[in-house]
Amino acid sequence: MSVKRIGVCNLCEAICGLELTIEGRDVVSVRGNPADPLSRGHVCPKGVAIADVYADPDRLRRPVRRVGDGWQEIGWDEALDLVAERLAAVVEEHGDDALGIYLGNPNAHSLGSLTHGTAMFKAFRTRNRYSATSVDQLPHQLVAHLMFGHQLFLPVPDIDRTSWFLVVGANPMASNGSLMTVPDFPQRVRELRARGGRMVVLDPRRTETAKVADEHHFVRPGTDAWVLLAMLHVLTAEATTPPTVPAYADGLATVVDLVAEFTPERAEAVSGLPAAEVRRLARELADADAGVVYSRIGVSAGPWGTVCQWAVNCLNVLTGNLDRVGGAMFTSPAIDAVGTGLIGRGHHDAWRSRVRGLPETAGELPVSALREEIETPGEGQVRAMLTVAGNPVLSTPDGARLDSALAGLDFMAAIDIYVNETTRHADVILPPTTALERDHYDLVFHLLAVRNTARFTPAVFDKDPDQRHDWQIFRDLTLRTTARLSRKAPLRKRLVQRARLTASPTFLVGQLLRRGSSGVTLTKLRARPAGLDLGPLRGGQLPDRLHTEGKRLDLAPALVVGDVARLAAAEVPTTDDLLLIGRRHKQDCNSWMHNSERLTRGRPRHHLLMHPDDLAARDLADGARVRVTSRVGSVEVEVAATDDLMPGVVSLPHGYGHAREGVLMGRSREVAGVSVNDLTDPELLDVSGNAALNGVPVAVTAC
Repeated sequence: MSVKRIGVCNLCEAICGLELTIEGRDVVSVRGNPADPLSRGHVCPKGVAIADVYADPDRLRRPVRRVGDGWQEIGWDEALDLVAERLAAVVEEHGDDALGIYLGNPNAHSLGSLTHGTAMFKAFRTRNRYSATSVDQLPHQLVAHLMFGHQLFLPVPDIDRTSWFLVVGANPMASNGSLMTVPDFPQRVRELRARGGRMVVLDPRRTETAKVADEHHFVRPGTDAWVLLAMLHVLTAEATTPPTVPAYADGLATVVDLVAEFTPERAEAVSGLPAAEVRRLARELADADAGVVYSRIGVSAGPWGTVCQWAVNCLNVLTGNLDRVGGAMFTSPAIDAVGTGLIGRGHHDAWRSRVRGLPETAGELPVSALREEIETPGEGQVRAMLTVAGNPVLSTPDGARLDSALAGLDFMAAIDIYVNETTRHADVILPPTTALERDHYDLVFHLLAVRNTARFTPAVFDKDPDQRHDWQIFRDLTLRTTARLSRKAPLRKRLVQRARLTASPTFLVGQLLRRGSSGVTLTKLRARPAGLDLGPLRGGQLPDRLHTEGKRLDLAPALVVGDVARLAAAEVPTTDDLLLIGRRHKQDCNSWMHNSERLTRGRPRHHLLMHPDDLAARDLADGARVRVTSRVGSVEVEVAATDDLMPGVVSLPHGYGHAREGVLMGRSREVAGVSVNDLTDPELLDVSGNAALNGVPVAVTAC
């Protein structure tokens, strides 16, 4: 007999509500939950495939230990003791920094990782902490810290009430929004147009979002900063009336001076976007009843990501669209992980990496430095690694060399459900339960949602007796490892740590809800599993909710001022190199889910995309196998012709390249493709330390 259960998809930031039909221990159907106040019945192919993860025969369910070239299942106590013993031994012999930790993207989607993983990471006092943040969104977090006082106090577009929406280097039709939790984006765009609004997209590729926009303009990769600064120039130097800013904002005069030389003509020469269009877009934004500018990974993972995100914030401020209906607004979540201090405010340049001297941000070093920190001898060399739900071999720059470096570690452990391109190097893998087997509340993505909602989702299935939740793994590994260290924290701190690690994530959610002012309780959420609607985003929250000293908004942070000066002096490359950008698809989930048959069926998606004129200029044929070469590496892949790309630009998708030996990924070899990060360059960095994955110079030749 079948039963209906409410679930949630936590594979991406859209956090869509699900309705599942269950027969015994099997999921027989998945559909969007129309009663969910945020996702409104929307579900993408990944949400439907969440059952594939649960049922995947390749998924690890018990710990495994490397034995020769294979794997052997072992018990939990043996596995945890082995990892704790080896990690502690490395730290005791070589110091705290000899342990490296890498956190993958799924950690932000796991309640247990957010409540218990952070405690584990703090217990390991290494400075060699890395995560997917520095190949993804670090400029956004750094600018939020500098301007608003907290790394995750991020304004999001009020898409449900805006009238003019500028999207720069983002593709929410494929991503369902990023740093903007916006499920059902296609319908929301239709609603925008129905009320007379418009969406404009700037992107070097005619993306899925660009194809449904009212306008799309090509912009050369890596040049968005000139365009955004030119728009600020129009607002400050060419407007009939000078811009005004809120009384709590400082630094307008500095902004005016910074953008004085960034004219639309200069932007056109660099980016290819006509000066007349730059002026028109700036004036339309200023004249809109409610307008908002939104940028994402196309500019975040570029050479000037921090300048771009700062410019986006300044455009929203100078046009009066920050903290107002239809503009860039702040959420009011039932659990305010920012206001309560659950997530730290962040900091920058408190220490630097050992080899290249790259600055940390919010306690993490740029992952572009990881390979050299493993390979370079000396005090502080990374000799052991712990990866958690991550695959940096496919996800970070120069992945092929990182792959080689991981093979030389003294010891490696992974908390992961798969043997993948990274975890294949581990000595022990500790697999947690999956999304359908654990309780869930989104502590992060309610902070970034386009509507205020709250939802608690109990586990759909009970875990097997010999399985462990991620929070239980974090608890046990922390306590067992720290007990083996000779240098111990003070007793009071250890007791607090143990109490925090022992409490379940669900219990902590209940406590955090009580601390809030929304009136939402865990009891109320259990009674309404589809979620509670707390209403639209609210304006007029600033300056009270700023986390800066004196509740002031700094429009001209010193770090950004210095980087704009560096931009002003930069020479734009004029070589004949093609510029490589990434791309994503709705059926992909970064470097995993490629062993789900329902997500990989149909036309291959791993091809290099290239404009027909660029193919003809190199005497290459559509469908041919080509060699793509950058400063750091070379790959061979099939090429597909398309005029969706700006001439001079080529595109490879992120997350492919599964053909390495020893990877247990089912169908992955049939859709292996190549890794774009065998071409990206760890020396190409934004000032924040974020990898510049877009705009990488490459050559394309016949094989």
